[in-house]
Amino acid sequence: MNDSSEIKISDSWIMSFRGGKNIVDPERPYSWIVEKELSPSGSVEDVLTIFLTNRECPFHCLMCDLWKNTTDFTLSDGLISGQIEWVLNQAPAVKHIKLYNSGSFFDTGAIPLNEYERIAGLLKGFDTVIVESHPAFIGKKSLEFRDRIKTDLQVAIGLECVNINVIENLNKRMTLDDFTGSVSFLLDNDIFTRAFILLRPPFIMSERDGIFWAERSIDFAFDAGVECCVIIPVRGGNGIMEKLAEKGLFSPPGIKSLEKVLEYGIEKQAGRVFADIWDLKLFSKCDKCHAARTDRITGMNLTQRLLPDVKCTCDD
Repeated sequence: MNDSSEIKISDSWIMSFRGGKNIVDPERPYSWIVEKELSPSGSVEDVLTIFLTNRECPFHCLMCDLWKNTTDFTLSDGLISGQIEWVLNQAPAVKHIKLYNSGSFFDTGAIPLNEYERIAGLLKGFDTVIVESHPAFIGKKSLEFRDRIKTDLQVAIGLECVNINVIENLNKRMTLDDFTGSVSFLLDNDIFTRAFILLRPPFIMSERDGIFWAERSIDFAFDAGVECCVIIPVRGGNGIMEKLAEKGLFSPPGIKSLEKVLEYGIEKQAGRVFADIWDLKLFSKCDKCHAARTDRITGMNLTQRLLPDVKCTCDD
């Protein structure tokens, strides 16, 4: 890991490199999609993901660019549930829904507590509801929401990387004990968990180390009791990441590294392991095999089986 002692990481330092936010409408989510995902039962099913518009997360993680689609204020009661209702009125019928809000669902500054009842009413009929949260917000509100929706709840938590120096420098303000404590609390209360794991975050400069620490993070997550891991290759684009790249402290991973980590996770057979396939072109330097590798990763996501390697001249 390259030396980061020359920089002093803080909220103000990270935010000083930001550009402007995107224009968002408080009455509409900034996006929504329907994707296929392998369920815990082994069937491939459609999942609706709604990317809610709400107040920015109070934590300013080094690698995060989700703040671009947030507001600077808490939305009035009815607006968050209204966003969900707007999507449900036009989306196809599915059994599973993710409510991702660029932060923590249980942060009442983002999702007001008064919204829980109406949101729960809108979620009737879903088999699974998945939200995301920082450990700092996991507690009684999580149980209250679980009790209101009366269906299976899963909480996604950003484990990111189990390298102690890295997780401290990410400015996440979370320890590994915080993560395991939150997972244990949720499991004790019949709430499933999934972990977001970063492939090659800042301060991990080689592909080999990036793979190593992503694999160790998968090990840690499953040992803690999570049911699912999602591997996210780290990209630039938020201002500070470009500054770190200039200093030699960040370089994005290659798509082949993502394949290797996904293979490792699947071979563990400890739970579902997915690779984030959003904008994979950013991580591929070869136009000849990019599409084939993307198809391979997508196929392994949906089958949880290793598929034949992609052969290409770029391997020479």
